[in-house]
Amino acid sequence: MNKIAFTALIALPLAACNSNTAPGNDREAQLDPPAAAAPIEDAASALANVDPGLMLPGTMNDADLAALGAGQACQFRLTEVAFPSFVYDGDGGGAIKINGKLIPVTADGPGSYANGELRIRTRMLDDEGDAGLQMQEMIVAAPRAKDEFGFWGYTTCPADGA
Repeated sequence: MNKIAFTALIALPLAACNSNTAPGNDREAQLDPPAAAAPIEDAASALANVDPGLMLPGTMNDADLAALGAGQACQFRLTEVAFPSFVYDGDGGGAIKINGKLIPVTADGPGSYANGELRIRTRMLDDEGDAGLQMQEMIVAAPRAKDEFGFWGYTTCPADGA
């Protein structure tokens, strides 16, 4: 019994020392500057020296969305809680992030977007995720790639707005 009381007396002051309340329990997070927006380039220059097998969509951050003016645009997300990888609006514009660069695209048909040789197709799926987001398919045909890349994810855009 004395050992338990002694251990508790030793642990009590150590528990009081834990004052690290930063998100993620990481004090250094307060010191990092906000993320900067990725550069906006056309597909030809953004993907010029990239192996076609590595032309996979990246995740946009808040700064990327602000730089694109896409805060209210439809968003394709790889998971329901992720930041978007592709954004598009009803006016025929959109953007995808590949190789750390934002590549604007324009609509060339329903659910079809392009910038040079980069082609993106989207299609709504008849399912939804656990959080209620509509599932969507995105197919990326990158320049010089032999195969397309297909992704199933979620959209924040209603089915009638895509």
